[in-house]
Order: sequence, then C-alpha cells, then structure tokens
Amino acid sequence: MKRFWKGFWLLAYPRIWITSTIPMLVGTALAWGMTGQFDLYWFIVSLIGLYFIEIGKNAANDLVDYLTGADLAVAPDKITPFSGGRNRVLVNGYLYLSDAIWITVIMLSVGGLFGLYISFFREPHIFWIGTTGLFLAAAYSLPPFKLSYRGLGELAVGIAFGPLIVSGAFVIQTHFLSAEVFLVSLPIGFICANVLFINQYPDYEADRLSNKKNWVVRLGKARGLKVYIFLFALAYSSIIVLFLLTRNPFWLLSFLSLPFVFQAVRTACSYYDDIASFIPANANTLLVYQLNGLAMLISALSYRFL
Repeated sequence: MKRFWKGFWLLAYPRIWITSTIPMLVGTALAWGMTGQFDLYWFIVSLIGLYFIEIGKNAANDLVDYLTGADLAVAPDKITPFSGGRNRVLVNGYLYLSDAIWITVIMLSVGGLFGLYISFFREPHIFWIGTTGLFLAAAYSLPPFKLSYRGLGELAVGIAFGPLIVSGAFVIQTHFLSAEVFLVSLPIGFICANVLFINQYPDYEADRLSNKKNWVVRLGKARGLKVYIFLFALAYSSIIVLFLLTRNPFWLLSFLSLPFVFQAVRTACSYYDDIASFIPANANTLLVYQLNGLAMLISALSYRFL
C-alpha cells in the first residue's frame, strides 16, 4: 500500500496543477471583474473536478508511454525535471500496469461526474465544455486517438488549457459567454502549448524511436524552434489585439514577461542538442506561463476598478 500511494503521488504530480489552475483563476477573475459575480462553492467544485481529470490524464499518458516504450527509451542523461514521464512510476515499479489503468479510469470518471454535477445544478453549458475537455484529456494519449502520437497533442493542450478552461470557469460564475472571454483565453492557450512543445526536446530521441510523432519529432530540433518562436509571437500578438479591442491597459502587463521569453529562446536556439544546458529554456518557458497568468489575473480583476 505504501508503494501504491508513493506511486500515486508521483503520478498525480501536484506541482504541475498550476498549469490548469492559472486558466481557471483567470476565467473566474474575469467573471468577477466584468460582472461582480463569484460563487466560492462552485469555484472549488470546478477546481477539484479539474484536478481529477489532470490526474487521469497523467496516468493515461504514463501508461501509454510505458507500453509504447517511449519512457523506457529515455537515456539516463536525457532525464530532466521537464522530461515526459519524469517520475517514471511504471519504469521504476512504483505502480503496476493494473494500478495505472484503474487510476486512469477512476480519475477521469470522477472528473466527468463533477462535470455532470455542475451541468445539472449550476450551468448546463458546462456539459459541452466539460465533455470536450474530458475527451481531449483521454484522447491525448489513449487509443484509438493518441493525439500526442499524431502531432495533435500540442493543439489539444492549447485548446484545453486556453479556451475550454477559461470559458468554463467564466460561464460557471456568470451563465454567459462573450468574444472577450475567448480572446483572453488565447495567450494562455498559446503559451501552454509552448510549454508542452519545448518540454518535448529532452525526449526527442526516445519519442522518435517509439514513433511518437509530435511536432518536434516531425520537424527536428532546429526547425522545431521556429514553431516555438511563432507560438510566443501569437501569444503576445493576441494580447495586443485584446488591448486594442478592450482599451484596458492592464492587459499590457503581460509584456513584463518578455525578458524571460528572450532568455528562453536564446537558450533553446543555442543548446537544443545539449540537454543539460537546455534545461533553463524549459524553466523559463514555464516561468513565462506563470508570469503571464499572474499578469492576466490582475488584468481581469482590474475591470472592477476602471
């Protein structure tokens, strides 16, 4: 039992829940900023349901990467805090395959039940938003879709952590959606997709051997950096559009994170074949996501005071 709970904790990996917490906070803050509406109970219920889905997604990903050999193929010198399967719960025997299967099924199912509860007792639109998110969480790794193996994982992550979570958090509080909510979600989605994209570099050789055809594998390390830079450009361009349409100057706070973007890009372009030296690019990309999330949280709240 001790082995199981240690494996479960490593698999759940709460440290990365910040990835889904940020769009949830921004969507909720935007709801309060624009309308003054905030219900703590439904916010907490939504967040717990989201975390169940996160754990299920992690379990499914580790399970499939183990079965395809992707985690087994990662060389010891390529294992970093940002590698896929970084905790290697199946490789190191912390969990058995049957454990990972049951965790996947139970966590995704419970997350789905939370979505149904919110749909029936709070906001019907969550049924469609939540169903789409649940599908992407499962289809990201699990057959027959295996989106992460077909070059669609980046798109799935961008959609799920951008428009879906932000709009879901907003509509739970307000019972309506608007084009502005969608615009707010875009920078988050683009940068979150970039966090995934740059984190695929340590696993490049293993992913290629296991036929995991994400876009880093498809393009190669050098050409893949063009996509990395382009996603950052899309994120900050969408912030400019958001500012021009809303005339809220607080959205420009996101540009305070640009120095870390430049550092990340410089490191990635210089050391894409040297994983030990490449790690700061991973770290700075995640930092950009967090700083941008904080700036957008402040910007969303600012609507109450403008």
